[in-house]
Amino acid sequence: MSSLQLGSNGMSLASVDEVLGIIFSGLPACIVQEEDLPDGFFNLENGIAGEVFQKFVNYKFRAGFIIPLTHSHGERVKELVRDHSNHPFVRFFGSVEDAEKWLL
Repeated sequence: MSSLQLGSNGMSLASVDEVLGIIFSGLPACIVQEEDLPDGFFNLENGIAGEVFQKFVNYKFRAGFIIPLTHSHGERVKELVRDHSNHPFVRFFGSVEDAEKWLL
């Protein structure tokens, strides 16, 4: 089984423009860790996260985002995580193993 983790495949999500490269990379789904994300991703006011999520949804591509359960990104991000707990394409997990269980 090949890894679904972006970093293990030489990819990152350093900008919104890289989403389509990930979608068309041949991976069946992906796991995104915080170090794969651009600065300001969790500043929800700038719209970066929304653009990224919308591209994954539009192309029906599943992405698991790894965020430690004790993250300090604020209440809006906690709400975002809760709102996506059963989303068909974008979900948040506390570990790579949990994301893999959903994606595989």
